[in-house]
Amino acid sequence: MKTDKDNPYDALEKIFHEPNRLAIMSHLCAADGETSFSELRDACNLTDGNLNRHLKALEEAGAIKIKKAFVDDKPRTSIVISKTGLDKFSEYLSALSEVLVKATKSLPAEKKKEAFAIGNAAMVKA
Repeated sequence: MKTDKDNPYDALEKIFHEPNRLAIMSHLCAADGETSFSELRDACNLTDGNLNRHLKALEEAGAIKIKKAFVDDKPRTSIVISKTGLDKFSEYLSALSEVLVKATKSLPAEKKKEAFAIGNAAMVKA
């Protein structure tokens, strides 16, 4: 989604802006290929039902692909980020970064130091 450079808020895709879906997409970006349903559920600390609901929304948006198969006579659901999903999520992260920079610049000086310290700590963990 291309937006006015002065208004990055337009690129904050609602499909990704929900905290659990942000966690799901972040995990899928870091995964090397497919991720099992149970691995994703545990990594994002979600219930089966909650994860199912978010996966359905992401699949309907074309952001992910869900594969169902049987492995050793047991059902296995695996999830992978789609090319479209990766492109859209990358644009979303770029817009979110712009929004966060704008917000940080508008903070009072003493709060900027705190925000930068928190942001830098988060970047180091990533």
